[in-house]
Amino acid sequence: MSRDLRPPVDILHYEIVQEQASALGRMGRTLEQALTRLREFDAAHALPEVPAAMQPARRKLVVEAGQALWMFVVQRESSGLRDSRHIMRTYNVPSEVQRCMGLAPAPLKPTSK
Repeated sequence: MSRDLRPPVDILHYEIVQEQASALGRMGRTLEQALTRLREFDAAHALPEVPAAMQPARRKLVVEAGQALWMFVVQRESSGLRDSRHIMRTYNVPSEVQRCMGLAPAPLKPTSK
């Protein structure tokens, strides 16, 4: 039977770092998935301009990607990784997604009949 002889604070620190890395991976995968959904939408509707009927669906995808980006950036910064330019280049994040990063989506207005 082996016994860990490290001080409890070292064991706790190791567990915390392990969870930070796991959370960072989950946030990165979530961002990748959101960007993929947006790119697939754009590829399926490859028109010079998105028709008015499709704009709310696309806007929703942009906002979701912006939220995923925000969560990923916050997780990275809480881990001490402060430069988010690397994320923008590596994941090829569109500027419109970057602009809505961290913004709470506006409430939907009821449609009038």
